[in-house]
Amino acid sequence: MGITPISEVKFPRRSRDEMPPVLKSLQYIFVTPELNKKIFSLLEKKVCAGKKKTGRTGMDLWHILVLAVVRHTLNTNWDRLEYLSNYDVLMRQILGIHADTFDIPKKEFFYQTIVDNVSLIDEQTLYEINILVVSHGQKLLNKKKEDKSLMLKTDSYVLQTNVHFPTDLNLLWDALRKGLDTIEKLQQETCLNGWRKIKLIYRNTKSIFRKTSQQVFRGKNEKQKKQAVQQYLNEAKKLERRFSSVILHLSAVVDAKKILNLIAELCVYNEYVKKQINLIERRLLFGEKIEASEKIHSVFEPHTEWINKGKHFPSVELGHLLLITTDQNQFIVDYKVMEKEKDVEQVESLMERLHTTFPGQKIYSHSFDKGFFSKDNYQCLMKAQVENIILPKKGKLNTEEKERESNKTFKELRNAHSAVESNINMLEHHGLNRCVDKGLYGYKKYVGLSVLAYNLHILGNHLIVAERKKEKEKQKQRDRYYRYRYRRTVA
Repeated sequence: MGITPISEVKFPRRSRDEMPPVLKSLQYIFVTPELNKKIFSLLEKKVCAGKKKTGRTGMDLWHILVLAVVRHTLNTNWDRLEYLSNYDVLMRQILGIHADTFDIPKKEFFYQTIVDNVSLIDEQTLYEINILVVSHGQKLLNKKKEDKSLMLKTDSYVLQTNVHFPTDLNLLWDALRKGLDTIEKLQQETCLNGWRKIKLIYRNTKSIFRKTSQQVFRGKNEKQKKQAVQQYLNEAKKLERRFSSVILHLSAVVDAKKILNLIAELCVYNEYVKKQINLIERRLLFGEKIEASEKIHSVFEPHTEWINKGKHFPSVELGHLLLITTDQNQFIVDYKVMEKEKDVEQVESLMERLHTTFPGQKIYSHSFDKGFFSKDNYQCLMKAQVENIILPKKGKLNTEEKERESNKTFKELRNAHSAVESNINMLEHHGLNRCVDKGLYGYKKYVGLSVLAYNLHILGNHLIVAERKKEKEKQKQRDRYYRYRYRRTVA
């Protein structure tokens, strides 16, 4: 009573904000039985599996889906999401909880409830939901077209992890300070002796780190640089030995789960301390060149990769390569987080995924940039029966390759490939510029939610355009009717 039905929510048709089209497409999912049933069965299988009926109030699957998508639509944080869920009228109407009449208690969502429930959706579930949305969107848009073959574009870019620029010195400091933070937590839980002056240790270590950084990066005297580095390493070794002593002592006498978790955390940071001490000694004191495979680029996000794509700015990016494939309707039909992989290695697995996702559907064209070229990749695309393969070759071309790349169709489709850069830019506005979630699992889930928000935005734009056309037709019919009435009255 008094709550606006989700199917009757009205949207602004002229707004250029991201929210209305995404909420419109969410409404479309809710009122379309075929899509609704499939998506909710996926969510129920993942979120509700193994849950006990404890009597505690949680969140509906619909609320989880809407809040997850809105967060990435606006590229915002959990605090703003909490505010929107409780005070934004249009969003609360789509959630199905906005009451504008009668004296009904207002339903509110709390910060921790939102975080805990939205975090239950996993990467695989999101991938399957994306496939459903894209497949339905293609059917909707290609309803009147006889040719339903795909025109695909594939490219990759770096999605950054939420880390600072790494140097050996500041990575060692990160490991030391997190070790000291863990010691402070252990002090609160146990009777840990010998750390009464921990705040003084923290300040002194930070002071030594800052002086060493100044000397290494701005100083000119090599002898003074090595002395500063040696002093910093001596302090780090002293703390490393003390951390090891705490681990050995507490592991032998404690069996509480919370304390054991803190000890395991301290072990991890202590290993990073040892690793960075070794790297700094070899590089700064002995002048040894360190292989990239031996380095880590973040203590907090150890999966982070150092990526150089040959750009002028930025020359180096920290994160992972994200492979995306879009179609002629701008939907992202496939995506993949690449872990220590290169563009040229992706074509075969991409074609396998596309044939699994869209079985029996023709591919009219598939365009790539030069970074994906190899003879094996070209043969793979030929076997996949791609009608027009837009795979420019690096370096010098032979006569046959010149003829192929000078073809009019090849040139037109190669020029059209730049549209994927626009898709990437739009994707970055949906959160995929820098991932703020933690860990590789959170990183992949973050990608899935942002791609879903992007695809819903595209679908919502098409739905709003279709509504505008219908409204124009109705207005024309009304105008004709009143003109006819006016003529008869005059006559």
